Amino acid sequence: MSYVVLARKYRPKNFAEMVGQEHVVQALGNALATQRLHHAYLFTGTRGVGKTTVSRILAKSLNCTGPDGQGGITAEPCGVCDACRDIDSGRFVDYTELDAASNRGVDEVQTLLEQAVYKPVQGRFKVFMIDEVHMLTNTAFNAMLKTLEEPPEYLKFVLATTDPQKVPVTVLSRCLQFNLRPMAPDTVQEHLARVLQAEQVPAEPEALGLLARGARGSMRDALSLTDQAIAFGGGRLEAATVRQMLGVVDRGHVWHLIEALAEGDGAAVVATVETLRLNGFGAASTLEEMVGLLQRMAVAQLAGSAPGGDADAARVQALAQRLAPDETQLLYSLCLHGRGELGLAPDEYAALTMVLLRLLAFRTPTEKKTLKSAALDQPPPVAPIIPPEPEPEPEPEPVTAAEVAHSPSAPALADEWFAIVGQLLEAESVTALVRELALQSVLTQREGRTWHLQVPGATLMQTSTRERLEAALAAAGHPVRLALTAGPVVDSPAKRLAAAAAARLRAAEQALLDDPFVQAMQRDFGGKIVPGSVQPL
Repeated sequence: MSYVVLARKYRPKNFAEMVGQEHVVQALGNALATQRLHHAYLFTGTRGVGKTTVSRILAKSLNCTGPDGQGGITAEPCGVCDACRDIDSGRFVDYTELDAASNRGVDEVQTLLEQAVYKPVQGRFKVFMIDEVHMLTNTAFNAMLKTLEEPPEYLKFVLATTDPQKVPVTVLSRCLQFNLRPMAPDTVQEHLARVLQAEQVPAEPEALGLLARGARGSMRDALSLTDQAIAFGGGRLEAATVRQMLGVVDRGHVWHLIEALAEGDGAAVVATVETLRLNGFGAASTLEEMVGLLQRMAVAQLAGSAPGGDADAARVQALAQRLAPDETQLLYSLCLHGRGELGLAPDEYAALTMVLLRLLAFRTPTEKKTLKSAALDQPPPVAPIIPPEPEPEPEPEPVTAAEVAHSPSAPALADEWFAIVGQLLEAESVTALVRELALQSVLTQREGRTWHLQVPGATLMQTSTRERLEAALAAAGHPVRLALTAGPVVDSPAKRLAAAAAARLRAAEQALLDDPFVQAMQRDFGGKIVPGSVQPL
């Protein structure tokens, strides 16, 4: 006997065997039990979720005669009577399936409708099932409208489509519509475990999880992938072989990437991506795995515990505490949208590197204004409604006395570096990473022509970035050699700018609150100042 693929062998024969479509099963089961039967049904959903299967089970329910031949319409077809067995085998004369993808013209539809005038030969009802009905031409749709609206009492229409938007409204209004949902990965994994237990095929839970996620909501795809994995693994389903077959990245590399991003270690990110390249793991699958892991981290951060009870739950919980919630959301968005950029780059791994390094570029908030504008532009805060009288701007307080006391840099050297960086930005001689290196660092020591800079992270300590900053300093009259040291920085130009901006914002908010007109609006009309809407000008 020839081998029957799993998707056909384990196709549900009754509603009780249907998986993941409880809402459809309940509605049809109640309708059949009370015999409140509609004349036309429309099943929608993506491929492999059970549209054709539900149609065949419904046909059996309508025509089942029971084991003794005396049964009637039922929500639980027996599966042993002639009607049930013939429908399962595809030779029931009163059940007709039409594939609209290859029979989409008006002639094919008219040929089908010509059979409607004849009563059932073998069963209780004639059932016309039209698959991929959205592929029919407009003329074909128009030809079936009258019969679809007022069919003979012995005729039932069952339509199925993966794209209901293309079905005319005139057809939709004549049908009872059911949307079959994509299968959840947990549901698919549980069903695969039962199938493989029945097949006596040993399988690792992680391998089943990979197949369930790879199916993308389709049970048929999951069973087809399982067939392929059994052949690929020589009768066994192991996580390593399934990963190799699917081209899915090892989750260990994903852990390393997110841990490196949490630590701000750009060098480790680049090294891990290079490892992915050498091992042939796809960039797209890497981002997909990261999206799934980041989603669990976000849930752990906001709900207090990581979803799922697998062995990774504790590690997800620990990693969620190392990355800020807003950074988790940002990285999730970058990975999700970064997939679309992979095909635009000549090298998908270079594109993957840029997607991941983008988080590090966004992690440290920096003042967008130059030091020149911060030092010279001090206009009074302006109220959005009536501008208040000009008030002197408070002096910026970049750091506290305690912070300066524990800072590795001397205040005099910090002041000097602030002034030098201001000159560089005024001349627009530094941009991009060179600008960030100048803003984020502080001058700690001068030894002749060697200046020592304290830098907050290793991302900015690249040789090319240092050399470009040296060239900019030389052009500004400071021909020096820079020595970079990683360490905490308390009093950097960027922090001074941020403190000055915060002081200006506080002054603007206070001026707005002290304005008599604003106070009258709040007192008399219940007016409120929208948080975040006040900006100093």
